[in-house]
Amino acid sequence: MTTGGTDRAEGEPGAKGGLRTALAGLTTRGRSFLAAGVAAAVCAYVLGQSDLLRVGLLLAVLPLVCAAVLYRTRYRVAGGRRLSPARVPAAGEARVHLSVENVSRLPTGLLMLQDRVPYVLGPRPRFVLDRVEAGGRREVSYRVRSDLRGRYPLGPLQLRLTDPFGMCELTRSFSAQDTLTVIPRVQPLSPVRLSGEAKGYGDGRQRSLALAGEDDVIPRGYRHGDDLRRVHWRSTARYGELMVRREEQPQRARCTVLLDTRGIAYAGAGPDSAFEWAVSGAASVLVHMLERGFSVRLLTDTGSSVPGEGADGFAGATQESADAAGLMMDTLAVIDHSDHTGLSRAYDVLRGGNEGLLVAFFGDLDEEQAAVAAKMSRRSGGAIAFVLDSDAWLREPTDVSGPLDGDGQWLRPLRESGWTAVSVERGASLEERWRRAEQERSGLLPANGGEGP
Repeated sequence: MTTGGTDRAEGEPGAKGGLRTALAGLTTRGRSFLAAGVAAAVCAYVLGQSDLLRVGLLLAVLPLVCAAVLYRTRYRVAGGRRLSPARVPAAGEARVHLSVENVSRLPTGLLMLQDRVPYVLGPRPRFVLDRVEAGGRREVSYRVRSDLRGRYPLGPLQLRLTDPFGMCELTRSFSAQDTLTVIPRVQPLSPVRLSGEAKGYGDGRQRSLALAGEDDVIPRGYRHGDDLRRVHWRSTARYGELMVRREEQPQRARCTVLLDTRGIAYAGAGPDSAFEWAVSGAASVLVHMLERGFSVRLLTDTGSSVPGEGADGFAGATQESADAAGLMMDTLAVIDHSDHTGLSRAYDVLRGGNEGLLVAFFGDLDEEQAAVAAKMSRRSGGAIAFVLDSDAWLREPTDVSGPLDGDGQWLRPLRESGWTAVSVERGASLEERWRRAEQERSGLLPANGGEGP
């Protein structure tokens, strides 16, 4: 057996311990025949019955012959696997397509196909292929689903061969594996205006992509291949050499999404925990801002930045938004609690300024970390904080018809330092919190979380 027509499968003829492998593949039926044959042969010898001896030898030899023939069978089978899609949100389903092709000149016997999958993705899929003709191809598929984000290996694919009498079964394994990435849930967000301060790269300073190609006021020297229609004659006369108008590069607004991953900042575990809400919220904001044309980066309390290209860590202007989103989603799929106790490393990254809009998801804060978080808003063009208080999160969900935001212990110092801070309780909707942040920022709601006029 081969994988992809090239790799050698485990357990082929010539491998060390071949006889032992063949005998270990005897089924219950084969072992029963062998035991009955040996018993009949012993009884025939004791009783002197030659006819019973022949029957005993037949019963004993049949499973041994089947095991030897099956072990020496040289099937050349190519297998493949395709995931659709390779990234799936938590609680979503992905379909795995398996293909088996007989690349030998002989038809195969009964094949049992089995793929290895982690327990969290569901039961191990098994299929029975009756017969695959020479050059034939068979395709089967199964679905996998996980409520937990992460990266899960699929494979290797295994084929179980059996003889026509069911006396022996041998397993051939392929070597190729694939990985299914389960990313956090992404919730659609309303295109509210959450930024716009002049000191940042918020919405007020966002330049439309349609501006690409406008003339810049500063000309440059002529280069071979430049369009002569872009010659700037006034500058040419002034400098005494041929000058052309520059093509302005589009300037993209910036957004930093800060995710607090400190293990001491969150209580509970599982898909409905506060930390998973924060991860899902960060993923939703990242996708939303990329769709709006922002240059986005993901920052954690450890100071690590994704995608991390260039000195500022933002996705470059030449990088496709889909690639940047995929990289950040892959990071969020496997992100876990950190051992850090503070937010100082994240502040060191943000203190350089020109960070644009800052959206943060904080866990529990103490007085020291609240002071560090308060200083982060000074270098941004707008700062929104979602604070997940563990005590409030562990309580029963509040009535959505009433006020959802209380004046948390650390919301006031954040708001006084320039943050638009809202608390998050268990059962709260990210869309509702997102709109509430906009209402508070616009002055439609009081900053203390009470109801507006």
